[in-house]
Amino acid sequence: MCTVVTQWAADEPLRILAVRDEFAARPFDPPGAWWPDQPTVIGGRDRLAGGSWCVSDINTGVTALVLNRRERRDGTPSRGVLPLAAVSAGESWPDQVEHRQMASFNLVLAAPSGVTVWTWDAAELRRQELPPGQHMMTSDGVDADNPKTSRFAPLFKTRPWYDVITGTQPSDDPAALVVRHEVEGNIYATVFGQLITAATGAITIASSTTPWIHGSWTQQSWPQSPASDC
Repeated sequence: MCTVVTQWAADEPLRILAVRDEFAARPFDPPGAWWPDQPTVIGGRDRLAGGSWCVSDINTGVTALVLNRRERRDGTPSRGVLPLAAVSAGESWPDQVEHRQMASFNLVLAAPSGVTVWTWDAAELRRQELPPGQHMMTSDGVDADNPKTSRFAPLFKTRPWYDVITGTQPSDDPAALVVRHEVEGNIYATVFGQLITAATGAITIASSTTPWIHGSWTQQSWPQSPASDC
């Protein structure tokens, strides 16, 4: 996961944009109830490690997302356990997961009551509670001073998020929202996009494996309703 945008204010539905960048050959499943021990949790599933980059709990309206950082690129266990632990344990997730041997990450916990971000830089775990409003997270952190945030944060504040992401094209530009480039003979690219609207007892997810393409998005809601075009 390389880009997350959250919009939270009291008495309003929580809105989240999640853009996942990953090696294109790594298999994954679309959002669904993949974890029998957490039957109210919906998210995409990484087929190799069994975890997720982004999950939402229908009952609580809480969404948790993990973004990779640069300090440590390798580690065990998989960071895909983090979103599942966070939607289950909430802010006490560090007591449930041994994170110190993991590769570095940012973990976003977005709830109807507010948004909190933890940063593990392979040396220290830091917690940041975000003020109401819109925030953009990348591998560099929250509202970071980097080219991607400088380019896109103003657009997300003034235009519909769907229009912003479908108005881009895959690029190897470090400031791109939708990426595609070669890494040692493998393609690393934007492989999934999600627009999540969450409230206690209800989750709606519009998603696409080619999020830059108009008409490629589909929408689904939980409790379950028929899928429809977005």
